[in-house]
Amino acid sequence: MSAQAGTEGIPGGEGYDGPAALVTDGGAVAVRVVLRGVFQPIDGRYHWYGRLTGGEPVDALVASEAGVVLRTPYGAADARLADRDPWGRYRVTGTGRPPFPVGGCAGLEPGVQTHDGANG
Repeated sequence: MSAQAGTEGIPGGEGYDGPAALVTDGGAVAVRVVLRGVFQPIDGRYHWYGRLTGGEPVDALVASEAGVVLRTPYGAADARLADRDPWGRYRVTGTGRPPFPVGGCAGLEPGVQTHDGANG
């Protein structure tokens, strides 16, 4: 996969638009995501965010407030799920290393971020 794959419709090509999985202790749920991010100089962290679709399994995860890992073909990162919009999509957010390529931010190459924040 090229570094630009999955960025159709993302301004500037930085982000990810495509298939992903929400991974929990109970297994994985297939979803489709549109993700973007920005470095925030005030706190010195990269904040990524977006929307995902996934139906009833995602409803259950949001209701349980379970911790999830969002996995894309580029990597994985801890994520938080919130509010369902009128179109049935859920807000997903995270900080630190995102699960997609980021140009121009040294040290933010996609990778696996474990629950304790360590990268592997």
